[in-house]
Amino acid sequence: MSITGVTSVANERIRAASASDADAVFALVDQLSATYDVDRNAFELAFRNAVEQKHDHVLLVAERAGSVVGYVLMTIARLMYTREDAAQIQELIVDTDARGSGVGSRLVYAVEDECRARGLSQLTVASSRAPGFYDRLDYRSTADFLKKVFSAD
Repeated sequence: MSITGVTSVANERIRAASASDADAVFALVDQLSATYDVDRNAFELAFRNAVEQKHDHVLLVAERAGSVVGYVLMTIARLMYTREDAAQIQELIVDTDARGSGVGSRLVYAVEDECRARGLSQLTVASSRAPGFYDRLDYRSTADFLKKVFSAD
């Protein structure tokens, strides 16, 4: 699938996100508000950037019966040690009511297809919450990701 293509399974389709998807994608992000401080203004800037900067961002949505039920955000960067572009899944969220139905897997497969179409040789993902999900999709742990959070004060 190229970013301009559309895939579909039964009553579901995966397609490139558009500006009109902002509210639906924000509703998915807002499902994380118990864990993260979700800010609509910050979201709007990031969403617009992801939709407009197609050379280094891929934002796909899964749509079922006309409603967005999931999204995946992948970024692409030139790594100096590999001398080529590499991709990373930054975010993957599926609506709580659609989890376990294969939506997440199909979103991952769609970004994998996009990687192949762009000639990318690797796709990584950092996940502490769903390693079993990615194991089932044949992803293997190759590193530990560590995080340091800087306060705004």
